[in-house]
Amino acid sequence: MKLPRDLSGADVVKGLETVGYIVSRRKSSHIRLTTKRNGERHISVPDHDTVKIGTLASILRDVAEHLGIEQDQLLKEMFD
Repeated sequence: MKLPRDLSGADVVKGLETVGYIVSRRKSSHIRLTTKRNGERHISVPDHDTVKIGTLASILRDVAEHLGIEQDQLLKEMFD
């Protein structure tokens, strides 16, 4: 599945919330999310109008690896 190119930081946060992450803090232009699924894990998402594609890819790769699923499956769970 091709990565979406027009996601805002808020869109990414909403998607991550659907797979078990919760907002644990906001500081400046970044949002930190935490999950207890498969052990505690934190991820930071830039709160920008459009998240750069490389940043989005890195976030999704890290989350998919932690959850033990393929990146395509993660995208479907987050945005479908």
